[in-house]
Amino acid sequence: MSARTKVAIIGSGNIGTDLMFKVMRLSESLEVAAMVGIDAASDGLARANRLGVPITTDGVDGLLAMPNFGDIGIVFDATSAGAHLKNDAALQLSDVKVVDLTPAAIGPFVVPAVNLDSLIDSRNVNMVTCGGQATIPIVAAIARMSPVPYAEIVASIASLSAGPGTRANIDEFTETTARAIEQVGGAKRGKAIIVLNPADPPLIMRDTVLALAEAVDPQSIRDSIEAMVADVAKYVPGYRLRQQVQIEAVASNDPRRRLVAQESAGNDLLQVTVFLEVEGAAHYLPSYAGNLDIMTSAALRVAEVQAVRA
Repeated sequence: MSARTKVAIIGSGNIGTDLMFKVMRLSESLEVAAMVGIDAASDGLARANRLGVPITTDGVDGLLAMPNFGDIGIVFDATSAGAHLKNDAALQLSDVKVVDLTPAAIGPFVVPAVNLDSLIDSRNVNMVTCGGQATIPIVAAIARMSPVPYAEIVASIASLSAGPGTRANIDEFTETTARAIEQVGGAKRGKAIIVLNPADPPLIMRDTVLALAEAVDPQSIRDSIEAMVADVAKYVPGYRLRQQVQIEAVASNDPRRRLVAQESAGNDLLQVTVFLEVEGAAHYLPSYAGNLDIMTSAALRVAEVQAVRA
């Protein structure tokens, strides 16, 4: 077997720590070579240290100063949108590839089941958001069967799974996800909503996709969606449909047509409604934190393909 590609993880919070465990437990092509944080008391740094992973508490500057930095091929950034701007600027002087798990969106959006093959050579790729990773594949599955003038997604996550980084980036979440629905999903217009669910006990991540598509055979849309769900589940095992895909005709006098008055040009329309749920693998986080699990699982998939094709 060829040598594993060495990776560094910037951000020792929930996402970064879960990603570390995923790389160590699941990957045959990656090896964690550094865990980077700024809080010396963080659980992620403590766990990395106990597992023999080199650590630094000096952020990206500490990473660049580590003796083994020259051996690192891929850097995951699991910090925040603002921090990523600084981290990426510092990393541009090196040859590493960057997988960005923040909503900063410096590099192109990547959703593994949809467009990973076209972005393998990109220096910096952006993982959109948890809601984007869960719902954009569904929008893309509809769009490959029929034009989608409008798509709206609602991501509901357990409040306990939303840490400081998520809460500080709510605006970036909605803006980034909406743009990616259009750029990657293929919708002419996109909208995103996030709901922090305070239920106790916490509920797993649930997502709703509502798309208005030009009328085609409804079964072709259902088949495309089911195939896409199976593709995503290959790297996110807890990803699944909650119920059968719902498709209904939109009448000519339906108020929903106002949403797509310019985009649909009077064509017959279908409303496609898809209900999803994402259960976490509980490598480090609770199983209800599917919103975090889908981000780390998708990022792992991206890095593994990059490593194999390097």
